[in-house]
Amino acid sequence: MNQRALIAAAAATVLSSMLVAVPAAAQEKEKCFGIAKMGQNDCANLSGSHSCAGQSKMDMGADEWKYVAKGTCVGMKGMTADQVKMKAMDKKS
Repeated sequence: MNQRALIAAAAATVLSSMLVAVPAAAQEKEKCFGIAKMGQNDCANLSGSHSCAGQSKMDMGADEWKYVAKGTCVGMKGMTADQVKMKAMDKKS
């Protein structure tokens, strides 16, 4: 096999594997609060005590979130951002 055919075969393999993976990657996601394990949050929390992924200090912090497949958060006993904010307001009252 010459070098040009080998490169073409390798490129075809890479492209075909990427096309197979696209449907999973294109799945809609939503932020789900209160389900992240310590150090496994996806980004900044609502309270503003940190601004990056992986910085949560406790399991299942209400203001910490992870991306999950859309429609699965409730089944994981998670909350939306609005629900977390309402819960915080109720505690202040």
